[in-house]
Order: sequence, then structure tokens, then C-alpha cells
Amino acid sequence: MRLRARGLVWSGSSGSAAGKPDGSNDFRSRRRKRCATQKRAANSAHFANGDRMTLNSLEFRRAMGCFATGVTIITVDLEGEVHGMTANAFASVSLDPMLVLVCVDHSTRTHAHLHAKKRFGINILRKDQRAISEYYARTERDHEHAETEAGARFERTRHGTPVLHGALAYLECKLRSAEVAGDHSIFIAEVEDVVVREGEPLLFFRGKYRKLGEEVEK
Repeated sequence: MRLRARGLVWSGSSGSAAGKPDGSNDFRSRRRKRCATQKRAANSAHFANGDRMTLNSLEFRRAMGCFATGVTIITVDLEGEVHGMTANAFASVSLDPMLVLVCVDHSTRTHAHLHAKKRFGINILRKDQRAISEYYARTERDHEHAETEAGARFERTRHGTPVLHGALAYLECKLRSAEVAGDHSIFIAEVEDVVVREGEPLLFFRGKYRKLGEEVEK
């Protein structure tokens, strides 16, 4: 990957008749200026095709939005009530043993629930379950209204974990470890059971819900 950076520009200084300083002090000064210029150039580097490289929280979110994902609902039973959270930071980790991970913001109630219960469900949404995703993505919600507002109905596993009715797939998970990573925690869990159904997934790409398109030809 070739980068094009701005060239160094001589700013002028007192010194020899040619306008360039000499001596050890001037050499150190030039070196400091050169390092500062190179740092500025690196922070505003351009690709050969003219695309600019930047790094801030907005650009990071935009970049990650280019990675198309499915959409899941994390479900936890807490004193007989269903608690859920929409998440797409979800991935498989290992086949032997069968492990998955999900990343959860520290500020969410689900973060505390996962630590407390150490058992949860991952429900992979079907393409017609967008309303359920939007419902559980809200920060303020009444769990009693999930069915009337979003059509979310739940069954229970033998462990009491809520299973979303009609989800494309369900994974019964037992927490194995949690690792703090910035403003999130990475929860790694062992998968104890799965249910898979026919259908197509709900997708999320560049801040919008999507559905599968045509198969890409070779």
C-alpha cells in the first residue's frame, strides 16, 4: 500500500550566507523540524488514488459500518422476566470447544445481567424481524410491551433462557470468560445447544437494515 506524503519545506533561518544554518545546534533544530513535519504528513497521509487517511471516532464508525453483519438479540432471564439487547458485535470463536463471543457496552443493563446470570441466549434475526431489533436497541423500553410493540414472543429452554419465537437460529450459551476492552466487555461463552430454522437473515450495513441479494457469480 503506497502512501504519498507532503515533501519537507525549508522555512529559512539565520546561519550561513546560503541561508541554511550550520553547526550541531542547527542540525538538531533541522532534525526536530523534520520529525514534526513527517508526523504531520503521516496524520494527513493520502493514498496514491487521493483517498485521505483519517482516524477519529466518526471515521472509525464509518469504516466499521462497511462490514455487513447479521443482527442478534441477546436474551437473559432475570427473576422470571425477559431482558434483551440488540447486538451485531457477535462472532464464532472456536469449533472445539464450541465458543462464541459478543461485545457489550459497559453502560447497558445487559452487561450487568450477563455477569450476574452467566447464561444467555443468542437469537439470530430473520429478515422480517426488524421491529424486534429496533425495540431492543432502544435504551428506554418496557419489557412487558415487547409483544404488543414489536411482535416479540418467547419460549424457554430447560435452563429457563428466553428463546425468541421465529428467530433464524438460537444458541444456548454459558459464560466462560469476560475481558474488558475499552468501553465494552468481550463475553466468551460455550455453546450448549442450537436451533436452526429455514429462512433468510436480517442484515445491517452502513447504518441501515438490508436483506440478502443475488448470489455473487464466480
